[in-house]
Amino acid sequence: MSGGVGPAGDISLPKEQPHVPDVSTAAVKTTRTSPTRRSFFTFRQLNALAVAIVISASGMVSAQEFAFVIFSIFYMYFISKVAFPSNSPNSDALISCEKNKMLTLYVFLGTVIGLFLPIAYIFEGIFEGDKDGIKAAAPHVFLLASQIFLEGLSFSARFSLPIRVLVPLFYNSMRILSIMEWMRSEISKEGLGFGGGKSRRLHFGRGLAVANMAFWSFNLFGYLVPFYLPKAFKSYYSSSKIKD
Repeated sequence: MSGGVGPAGDISLPKEQPHVPDVSTAAVKTTRTSPTRRSFFTFRQLNALAVAIVISASGMVSAQEFAFVIFSIFYMYFISKVAFPSNSPNSDALISCEKNKMLTLYVFLGTVIGLFLPIAYIFEGIFEGDKDGIKAAAPHVFLLASQIFLEGLSFSARFSLPIRVLVPLFYNSMRILSIMEWMRSEISKEGLGFGGGKSRRLHFGRGLAVANMAFWSFNLFGYLVPFYLPKAFKSYYSSSKIKD
């Protein structure tokens, strides 16, 4: 689980006493060794769910983003049954967290850039009357909060490793599209007399949108797709062969 960043670290094959750091909204320093004891949802995941509900109830989220979240929940359960069932009762042992300062910093940076600062930007927009800025940033925050919650669900329900990787992969791809719309909205403000005392908000919103685009593009194309996805499938199918 991750604060939206997705799983991180090494995936070892079952023969190697694997240790896989998991980047998540759960405490990074916690190591799970027994699949029999675990809380259903963490406090951060419940907070993420609350953020998603509040934003969706405010009317700032389109039917497209809301339908995507509903579809992803059903699809996650469907594909876990027909394509990637949990193939080991000790699947939780393949996922562990290690004390890694760089990993912790990466998770923290993603949480600040992707969630905390956009939420602050939305709240400030309420006082500033920047309806366009709020409406443009809200879909990204909604999707990221939904992703954090579903990552927690995929772990608490003990889904297989490919499902746990596909959740951030799907949501990261969708959020890049929403961030592109956010950037277009921020750039278009320049020609609408968005100046004076609001110029600070203009530059901050534009910089925040660009920072999110850079961070989540790297997370998707520089980490999830080329690194973690192949290793996750290799570990999953290797454990399947051993079981057979």
